[in-house]
Amino acid sequence: MRHPTRRHTALGALVGAVALAGSVVAPSQAAPEPDGGAAAPYKVLVVGKTLGFRHSHIDDTTNAVIALGQEHGFTVDVWDSRQPALTLPSTPFTSADSLGQYATIIFASNVDGTNDQNPARPRTLDDAELAAFQGYIRNGGGFVGMHAATDAMHAVPWYGQLTGGGARFRNHPAQQTATMRVESPTHPSTEMLPKEWIRFDEWYNFTANPRDDVHVLLTLDESTYNGGSMGADHPIAWCHNFEGGRSWYEGAGHVDAAYSDPTFLAHLLGGIEWTAGVTEGGGDCVTFKEVNGINEAAGAGAGVRGEKLSGDVAAYLAEAESEHEAGLHAEAAHTLKQAKGKAHGLQDSTLVAKIADLVEWQEGLVGF
Repeated sequence: MRHPTRRHTALGALVGAVALAGSVVAPSQAAPEPDGGAAAPYKVLVVGKTLGFRHSHIDDTTNAVIALGQEHGFTVDVWDSRQPALTLPSTPFTSADSLGQYATIIFASNVDGTNDQNPARPRTLDDAELAAFQGYIRNGGGFVGMHAATDAMHAVPWYGQLTGGGARFRNHPAQQTATMRVESPTHPSTEMLPKEWIRFDEWYNFTANPRDDVHVLLTLDESTYNGGSMGADHPIAWCHNFEGGRSWYEGAGHVDAAYSDPTFLAHLLGGIEWTAGVTEGGGDCVTFKEVNGINEAAGAGAGVRGEKLSGDVAAYLAEAESEHEAGLHAEAAHTLKQAKGKAHGLQDSTLVAKIADLVEWQEGLVGF
């Protein structure tokens, strides 16, 4: 399901293409890369289905993704009865194998009115469709959640974990200008962003802070607008590796104008390409919690020597996490290299690779 990585190409005439996208289907072959190579074509699915409040941006999001596909070598299927010229005739969520044709699946503000937590209320995906989607993610599929993707399937805890650490939409103040701050500057979806990104949008408050479970990409500075309720630490965009798949979420994107903004579109493209496995970098959304879990599994039942090595790795990870939280990123990278050395003794290639991701992430933060 994964594809060879490739570099981002320029957005070019994308903004003009968004206005023309309509029902145009993206070409099946990717445009040549600047070095003369060609990226492998792939397919994505946009889910715009709504059973509750419908955001006006859904059509704009769909057309923007189609235009991105035309520029960057992927085709687009749409599932949304409110876009009859584009939609598939029936649900694509029939089985994990059927969904496997998509490198990533984009949920565009799929509000379904399940805020009351009533498990009997119709939701975006019924039981059979949800099982197919779970299988798809566990087989290595990608997920992109835009804006109100956190305001759906409220009675499905698994979906809340997929979208990000159980953080669900709670409420929002009036639309206004606010400042987002980049927290992970070397990820493929943030490397093009200014350190302080000032935007007019609708700013969500969430039911929980997802930081313990996700790799935070952007935080919202509540001192720059009115109505924030999460305090000094207000994540607004994040990503994580989840049950074998890749998940990326952006809480902004309510306003239609976002989908003709080259910077926002480049950010969205980075999320699409990362979840599709087309790009990598910046630590690939690694978290300390993720690596600790892999280390614990590697040490379990590995004998006295293996348990000792796993304990040493755990101590280094704890030290590096404390250094990270203190802003000592060069020191954290050094400590993690020691952890990596110990991890080699466990002969667990996944653990070694994930610690290398932690090193890359911390090195990218040095001097930022």
